[in-house]
Amino acid sequence: MKKGEIDMHITEGILPLKWAVVWYGVSAPFVAMGLVVLKAKTKGDITFKIMLGMIGAAVFVISCMPVPVPTAGTCSHPCGTGISGILLGPIMSIFVTSIALLIQALFMAHGGITTWGADIVSMGIVGSYAGFLTFRGLTFLRVHPVISAFVAGVLADWATYLTTSFELASALKGDGSFWTLFWTILVAFIPTQLPLGILEGAMTGGMVGFMLKRRPDILARFGIIK
Repeated sequence: MKKGEIDMHITEGILPLKWAVVWYGVSAPFVAMGLVVLKAKTKGDITFKIMLGMIGAAVFVISCMPVPVPTAGTCSHPCGTGISGILLGPIMSIFVTSIALLIQALFMAHGGITTWGADIVSMGIVGSYAGFLTFRGLTFLRVHPVISAFVAGVLADWATYLTTSFELASALKGDGSFWTLFWTILVAFIPTQLPLGILEGAMTGGMVGFMLKRRPDILARFGIIK
């Protein structure tokens, strides 16, 4: 990869057309499902609309924090889908993430329109489900919600970059080895994404801990705690 090929999210024009179409096809049903769920959940419930807007803004801001990756000539960033997956559930987390990614692509040159589907898959779908399932699984095992949220935030972040590495290696390997390119890209992200994932875990755990102390009624309302 040349310097500048990836800037935050996968940059416009990096993916060949066939791969751009593949990832659009994977992401489209989830975004469409988000629209259906949005209509159902917001019907007569202004509280959910407020929560949706707040978490969407948080995902947008968090994923706009670039951290240089010197070994790859690119930038890394936290994602915010761990906390959105926990608070909103995976489908609505995917939906708000898709909106955040679209705004970033259109107005901030982060990501792109042709790569929007791939970015939704890695950050929205994989990140949201990794965070949600990890949190629900750990709390089911009676792990404290703050610890569960920490682990969920870490894994949501790392899963996103694992998927991004897979997407890039699949599209850019040419006649070369998929696994060689996959590990090259993944290793390039480790110096920044390893600590960033831990930082995002701390941030996710801190947000859940804050809400447990100050507004446990909100967590209970959305089925996060009993």
